[in-house]
Amino acid sequence: MPNEATQSVLTLENQSRLTLTGVERVDSFSEHTITLTVNGKRVRIDGSKLKVLSFSEGSGSFAASGQIDAVRYASQQGAGVKRLFQ
Repeated sequence: MPNEATQSVLTLENQSRLTLTGVERVDSFSEHTITLTVNGKRVRIDGSKLKVLSFSEGSGSFAASGQIDAVRYASQQGAGVKRLFQ
């Protein structure tokens, strides 16, 4: 399905709860950083006291809480970084 365009929706509530669809996998997580793969691209969530609340590989839904300071999208190769929130 790499050629299929899949929609991804990011919702950030009060900078403390994030939900995201289209998540393929959770690559790593800590109290300060969560790294995901979303539709073939890396997404890095930075903040403090971050917690993964839920992740469903089948549906691609993801939820996290904590103080969310930044969400960054990049290609798998690390080129073309776009800052979404900062």
